[in-house]
Amino acid sequence: MNRLNQQIWKPINLLHTKLLVLAVIALLLLPNVSAAMSKDKSIKPNIVLIIADDMGWSDVGYNGNTFFETPNIDKLANDGMILNRFYPGAANCAPSRASIVTGMYTPRHGVYIPQGLSRGGALNKMRWKVPAHNADESFNTFSVSINNVDAKYESLAEVVKKSGYITARMGKWHVGDDNQGFDVVTSNGTIGDVSNKGGAEDRFYSDVHVAERLTDAAVDFMTENKDNPFLLYLAHWEVHTPLAAQNDRISYYKEKIKNTGQSNYNATYAAEVEQVDRSVGRIVSTLDKLGLSDNTMIIYISDNGGVKNWTSNRPLRAAKGTYYEGGIRVPCCVKWPGHVQPGTKTDTPVNGVDFLPTFAEISASSLPKHQPVDGASIVSLLKGKERLNDRAMFFHFPLYLTGKHRGVLPTYDGEKNYWAAVPSTTMIRGEWKLIYYYEYDRYELFNLKTDISEKHNLANKEMTVARRMLAELKDWVKETGAPVPQVANNVN
Repeated sequence: MNRLNQQIWKPINLLHTKLLVLAVIALLLLPNVSAAMSKDKSIKPNIVLIIADDMGWSDVGYNGNTFFETPNIDKLANDGMILNRFYPGAANCAPSRASIVTGMYTPRHGVYIPQGLSRGGALNKMRWKVPAHNADESFNTFSVSINNVDAKYESLAEVVKKSGYITARMGKWHVGDDNQGFDVVTSNGTIGDVSNKGGAEDRFYSDVHVAERLTDAAVDFMTENKDNPFLLYLAHWEVHTPLAAQNDRISYYKEKIKNTGQSNYNATYAAEVEQVDRSVGRIVSTLDKLGLSDNTMIIYISDNGGVKNWTSNRPLRAAKGTYYEGGIRVPCCVKWPGHVQPGTKTDTPVNGVDFLPTFAEISASSLPKHQPVDGASIVSLLKGKERLNDRAMFFHFPLYLTGKHRGVLPTYDGEKNYWAAVPSTTMIRGEWKLIYYYEYDRYELFNLKTDISEKHNLANKEMTVARRMLAELKDWVKETGAPVPQVANNVN
């Protein structure tokens, strides 16, 4: 080969050699690249569930409140979807939390009210014998659970842990001594302090710094587990009574009441609403800083309706403890970038029992095999692909709850506004809501699409709808074994 040919072929050979080396390197790296790509595709979304205590549907800015300050909750709602008809599961804290944790309605887990027994009211005002305080054994006509979910039931945490999630519950628990599979636990912000051994759960309603400490603990948990999929269940003690907040914030809202003339609001309550909102802001900010926002579902809810003494649930009827909308419908919004369209809203009824199957779907976990799952996954609903309007949801309450300032129901002998709740079963299907009262052997029917305030009982006008729903309600009561009062009370 002459010199010219050598000069031509030398760079070509060098080029081939370099290409060959690069090809070998690429082949060697291909398994690692493929593994990395596969890993990216299999990253599971983090789940953050934030629960306020006793915060009403009308207490947030996005539902029209102009006095309370909820900019962070409002932004969360604007960045995701508002679930306008969300029902946590009951009209009080313990049963709604038990339903959320287990995915089951109250007759399944047996928690109907905090402390388990009928509360308040004279025994002789009760038509039926049901478990009650200061009553003899003859009133124990069926069993109830006192703030305790049986450890045999599979929880939210236990479901997602099957797919490798790290789990934490922080704040108010109210459903028993068992941790239900949560890895990290705290009632007051100090990790490991759950303060509920032996069924005697400590309360932190009066601790003006507990929201900050719980949020600190939540921030630490997310930071420490930023490389793992996690479930954070953050349940604030606010805005439950006894009301307590930092003095400077109380003063701020007192001045605001003075300047706006809105004397129907309570300054301490407003300050507690702000504490919860600030926590929401810190959680969102932390996810942003950690680069986790795009792969995290954040849900904000309350456990039941607002308390009449401290806030107004209008236009919803009544308040906490009742099975009218003011007692069981609460604020709810969901942010999940890439899946939930920002600025959207749905009027589809959604229940707290839906969270367990929803979390199971997004975590690619199997549902519990040894307990019923009453809820349905709302993933398709959140993605705007499916509606669930045709399904029914149920609320069962077999006890009595005194009215005090929130009484809306009469006694069996006609004394008005004595009870907040009496033995009843409530059913919702789409726009229709039926409440059957065992106390009076009658029912009420409302169209929530045209009558959000439940002013017009349509039981006698829409008899076909009422009878159809009543038949379905009775079938559900029978199928679940829900306790129905049957022993007449002859106490005088």
